[in-house]
Amino acid sequence: MRIDLNCDMGESFGAWRMGDDAAILEHVTSANIACGFHAGDPGTMRATVKAALARGVAIGAHPSFPDLQGFGRRPMTLRPEEVYDLCLYQIGALAAFARAAGGRLHHVKAHGALSNMAVREYALAEAITQAARDVDPQLVSYAQAGTELVRAAEKLGQPYASEVFADRSYQDDGQLTPRSRPGAMIEDTDAAIAQVLRMLREGRVRSITGKDVAVRADTVCVHGDQPRAVEFARRLRQALSRDGVAVAPC
Repeated sequence: MRIDLNCDMGESFGAWRMGDDAAILEHVTSANIACGFHAGDPGTMRATVKAALARGVAIGAHPSFPDLQGFGRRPMTLRPEEVYDLCLYQIGALAAFARAAGGRLHHVKAHGALSNMAVREYALAEAITQAARDVDPQLVSYAQAGTELVRAAEKLGQPYASEVFADRSYQDDGQLTPRSRPGAMIEDTDAAIAQVLRMLREGRVRSITGKDVAVRADTVCVHGDQPRAVEFARRLRQALSRDGVAVAPC
């Protein structure tokens, strides 16, 4: 078995700092870097790209709605054409930083409310995927398992990795439990690791109501802005190694 560990990062902005990117880069294999719309700024983008390349971590763009105040977690009503434009802008910007640092962009993963809407709305999923494809047809779309983002990648012929989550609970339809609801976050490290291992071994996850739901796991998201994120990433990688699972970018 083989799995990728991806983490959202580069989310500092100006004098404000979020997460310990340098530490967590020692344990993950893919970095989803904020492109300035929900977090990040040009200097942070450049520094995060450089740090990821130095550790052999794959670089991904993490486009979002233009929502600095809400950290990209507030839904916005935009036409698919507008979503395409804002994604093309952000993906292209990070691709330029990667190229300037002697690397290349590897993947695209939508952030926050943009992702939450696109997993259910095909038109938005297609706009995000088409933007990635127009920047580079080889970019891997990190698409939440069993959603419209997967269907858009399959229809457009874009490479994709089916994404699962270590520290989030699932609903009966295979969607993530909204953060606004009780039990959305799995705070027990052992429970989160057990959830990942079961998704890998059996291709199933236990929903919040106790139902088994089928999932395909190519990449696991580790949230870098959570308490004890670095410790969790370290323990998860150790558990995967003990279980004979290779950890590498998709």
